[in-house]
Amino acid sequence: MPRTLPYDTDDPICPLCGRPIPPGVPQSLHHLIPKLKGGKGGPTVLMHHICHREIHAALTEAELARDYHTPEALRAHPRLAKFAAWVRKRPPSFRSKIPGGMRKR
Repeated sequence: MPRTLPYDTDDPICPLCGRPIPPGVPQSLHHLIPKLKGGKGGPTVLMHHICHREIHAALTEAELARDYHTPEALRAHPRLAKFAAWVRKRPPSFRSKIPGGMRKR
C-alpha cells in the first residue's frame, strides 16, 4: 500500500524551513525588507508563523533590512539555520507551546 502524505504536494513551501504549508496551519507573510525600513509594498514570502516569529526573535528590523532581506540570507544566519534544522523534523502543523526567546539587544 503506498504511503500517503498528510499534506498536498501543491502546498506552498516555507522558505526558511523547507516544509510545506498546508491549509489551516498558522502562517504569515514576511516582508523581506521590513515595512519600517522602506519595505511597505515590497516583496513578501509566505511562511509558517513559527518560522516568522523566530526570524523576528533573532534579528532586528535594521539587521533584516541591511543583511537578511532574502530567503537565502535568512537560512544562512546561524541561529535561524539551527532553528530550521530543528523544526524541519516536526510535522508541517507543528506549533510551539513555549514563546520564542527575545533577541539580544
